[in-house]
Amino acid sequence: MRVIAKKSLRDFWFKYPDCKQQLKSWFREAEKSKWVSPKSIKKDYPTASILENNRVVFNIKGNNYRLIVRINYDYGIVWIRFIGTHSQYDKIDANNI
Repeated sequence: MRVIAKKSLRDFWFKYPDCKQQLKSWFREAEKSKWVSPKSIKKDYPTASILENNRVVFNIKGNNYRLIVRINYDYGIVWIRFIGTHSQYDKIDANNI
């Protein structure tokens, strides 16, 4: 998969360095993956939440942070739409961000 954009993750772990290794690991795993459907994501990440509009929520660092991505399965592209704390996540509409 092609992940767009790693800069969002870097900017976030600069502010919250306790999640740096987990975000780097997620990024490497996502790049190497060949997700073709939400089912294939759930196989790799059983705790991921599948949302509308091809969005997926990943729990980062023991569910301290949330990462929302939008995936185009046909083209193998993952767009980072949001990364934040639980309180930041609670203030957004995850299906439309």
